[in-house]
Amino acid sequence: MNWITNYVRPKINSMLGRREVPENLWIKCPETGEMVFHRDLEENKWVIPQSGHHMKMPAKARLKDLFDGGIYEALPQPKVAQDPLKFRDSKKYIDRLRDSRAKTELEDTIVAGLGLVRGVKLVAVAHEFNFIGGSLGMAAGEAIVKAFERAIAEKCPLVIFPASGGARMQEGILSLMQLPRTTVAVNMLKEAGLPFVVVLTNPTTGGVTASYAMLGDIHMAEPGAEIGFAGKRVIEQTLREKLPDGFQTSEYLLEHGMVDMVVKRHDIPETLARVLKILMKKPAEAAKREEGAQVSVLPLAARA
Repeated sequence: MNWITNYVRPKINSMLGRREVPENLWIKCPETGEMVFHRDLEENKWVIPQSGHHMKMPAKARLKDLFDGGIYEALPQPKVAQDPLKFRDSKKYIDRLRDSRAKTELEDTIVAGLGLVRGVKLVAVAHEFNFIGGSLGMAAGEAIVKAFERAIAEKCPLVIFPASGGARMQEGILSLMQLPRTTVAVNMLKEAGLPFVVVLTNPTTGGVTASYAMLGDIHMAEPGAEIGFAGKRVIEQTLREKLPDGFQTSEYLLEHGMVDMVVKRHDIPETLARVLKILMKKPAEAAKREEGAQVSVLPLAARA
């Protein structure tokens, strides 16, 4: 035990009346090392002002920023079996779930909502990476399927913002089953003639990439996002050769035809609305009229 850190410093602080300062007040840019005050970062949509580096954005904040006026109807989180395999590694899976719920104030990794984006009604789904790495388990899979069903019922597009390390290993085969389930949901939306747009964020990997994240009508991506199935190190060890610089980034995938466009976070709502109006073949006059239309959504403060 370090007696200076654990005993002397607290005693001095208590005598001087000092308050403990939270450790996350300043955020360091991974690219330049620039220190940014957390409030300034939040106001800039979690984008480093000088370097333009896109940090991970909380799912709730993403939906609030996306929808007009931050107003949307939060879709309910379906109830599923908890810890069906009684899994345990360094700690019990049920304990990991409890810790993640306390940390994020979410039931699981998926947050979904219905609202207007520049006048276009749509369902948006976002992964919360801070919830066990945004991993895809039964609860997440069920929430995604229900979001697709709601979009079909509302006859509106669905937009998804994946941010995930892939399938949730603590749920084994039950997690892998969500890959075909979500794929079927995508096909149902397309059979209904409704657009499906994917906005790839950092990171999008594993089973999520192998399913719905690569099945969109249009694939956008945030700058510098890591997108792939296996990690770069694993691929290099398997191929026994050095991979190109920038491999598996948004810009690399755009150059090689895997992504349709790379869009800065500040421009996503406007770009998304413009693309959806084209996909839905809405004339300019109809689009303008819809911008003034109302949709039945609940304000954030009134969400149940």
